[in-house]
Amino acid sequence: MTVPDEHPVIVGVGQHTWREVDTARSPVDALAEACASALADTGSASVAQAVDALAVVRFIADTTPGAGALFPRDPGALVADRLGLGDAQRYLGAIGGNSPQYLVNRFAQMLSAGEHSVVLLTGAELMATFFSALRSGGDLSAWAGEPAQEPPTLGEQRDGLNESEQRHGLYEPINTYPLFENSLRHHLGHGLQEHSAHIAEISSRMSAVAARNPLAWRPQARSAQDIGTVARNNRYIGFPYTRAMNAVLEVDMAAAVVLTTAGRARALGIDQARWIYLRGGADVNDIWYPSERDNLHSSPAIGLAWRALSAAAGLDLDDLTHFDIYSCFPSAVQVACREIGLSPLDSREVTVTGGLPYFGGPGNNYSLHAIAQMVERLRGAGHGNGLVTANGYYLTKHSLGLYSTAPGAALPQSPDSRALQAQVDAGPRVNLAADASGEVTVETYTVGFDREGPKQGIFVARNAAGERVLANAPPGSAALQQLVDHDPIGQRGRVRVDGDRNVLEL
Repeated sequence: MTVPDEHPVIVGVGQHTWREVDTARSPVDALAEACASALADTGSASVAQAVDALAVVRFIADTTPGAGALFPRDPGALVADRLGLGDAQRYLGAIGGNSPQYLVNRFAQMLSAGEHSVVLLTGAELMATFFSALRSGGDLSAWAGEPAQEPPTLGEQRDGLNESEQRHGLYEPINTYPLFENSLRHHLGHGLQEHSAHIAEISSRMSAVAARNPLAWRPQARSAQDIGTVARNNRYIGFPYTRAMNAVLEVDMAAAVVLTTAGRARALGIDQARWIYLRGGADVNDIWYPSERDNLHSSPAIGLAWRALSAAAGLDLDDLTHFDIYSCFPSAVQVACREIGLSPLDSREVTVTGGLPYFGGPGNNYSLHAIAQMVERLRGAGHGNGLVTANGYYLTKHSLGLYSTAPGAALPQSPDSRALQAQVDAGPRVNLAADASGEVTVETYTVGFDREGPKQGIFVARNAAGERVLANAPPGSAALQQLVDHDPIGQRGRVRVDGDRNVLEL
């Protein structure tokens, strides 16, 4: 089959994991090393000079007050200078775990349209070093480099939560994803122990993949019993998640991929055996604020994106041989799997890396590792098709990509993401109650823990008018422990307003 010149392909990948903390290694050092590996992986000495676009996934700490000043404003310029890439146009990806796949989708369209020739996409996180330096007083002042103007940002970058959500503790994903989990458990009709065993088994199977991956931060297979058992070194973080079920943020990792078109790859002399074809991508957001969604256990956006992408690419679930389902927490895996019709315990496995709790969760950049690993896996198999799903914020921003060892019968036609978005936006939406006080029924909940035990309870509820109410539980470890031991979903309670927060008593 003659591959159309405009067909987008990935021709090089690079990944690195550094297990030793080293404050002398800067984020730019990490980016440059990953990019050099990806360029070398193409097997062509001409690729570097052909790069005309360089995009960097934004560092997760970059927008954190007080921490952003430690990071370069235009890291791509420093990488391009380091690697001699000339006048490549530079971009930044928006905050969110969907960003790497979003950038692949966006640049695939630009490459096919002739707007760029060769794109180098990279990202790095040195959070293990960053946190170590904060604890020890280490000097990271050299990380930022010289002042520079930021390049354009690709992707949506706005606050992921409304004021009420932030006030009641939903800002931290370790609090929000457990709300999704408990909602899903109730929807499935599972008991507390039954569901705990289920998500521990999902997690255990991901850890087994990590154990086979030399780049994984935690390359040890763990049993479901080990993962699900609460212990001193495996305490609850946000109920029902033990520490072993949470993404591990303190990692030092970097990845890069080289994208181009089939025609340009031929001209650069890149061996066709190294090409992996992007068969299509889709980018769709769920209703932006979690508290306004019709429920907290589904993702209409993922469902619409997958069905449209599958139809456009001519590949259904049975045609797929590999998956990397975004796995910051078990609820993210299960919700995505339910929307695409895949069991989270499928024998094909839901991750090629080992997932964020075991491979590592390098901030916004995890899915670039998933894409690089997917390329390696498909190349190694010699045939097959892979799906990567990437998730930003709070099951909010979703980007999907289909990868294959073979092109389709024609140039890939990605679905119209704008039309899909319009369908989501036109779907049911719940209003927050202007006056939260009064009787409500609990929809979902979680309890946040620290090293001393339960510290905060969070409820999502509805009042008699069908409006949504966010509230915290009254303080007190005994009352919070009751929420762990006895499922309150479906129970009625009364909300009172206490300052800028709502308090719900069952």
